[in-house]
Amino acid sequence: MFKTLLIAIDGSELGDKALATGIELAKTQNGRITILTATDPVSTGIGSGGFGTIDAGNIIARLEENYTSQATALLDAARSKAEAAGLAVETLHAPRQRPADAILATAREKGSDIIVMGSHGRRGLGRLLLGSQAADVLSHASVPVLIVK
Repeated sequence: MFKTLLIAIDGSELGDKALATGIELAKTQNGRITILTATDPVSTGIGSGGFGTIDAGNIIARLEENYTSQATALLDAARSKAEAAGLAVETLHAPRQRPADAILATAREKGSDIIVMGSHGRRGLGRLLLGSQAADVLSHASVPVLIVK
């Protein structure tokens, strides 16, 4: 029934549960999985405020490098778990994208039969993913969405 699964992760406990659930579901269906993590665009909140313009380019570049490094480590660990379960897996990092938008676009592009994600995730300078994002995915997905709690 579900042969092409999209699993959205962010490194949180619920993201880890979503990964484990998605792997188990894919094993029962002989499915293939795409594991996705997304990171929002960097927002510095730095304005001129009468003190002149601050060049935040270097700060933003370093933050984006950090996000990419964290996403790569997260996805490598997830890939190892899926491959250990004998599954075909693809991993994707969607940088500078709102997580719900990245999840929905990836599900369409990959022809996913189901989206598996946690009910909420972490926000802030770390990886960004779920929470109100889960509600947006549920509202706009054209395929079933399995929310893991």
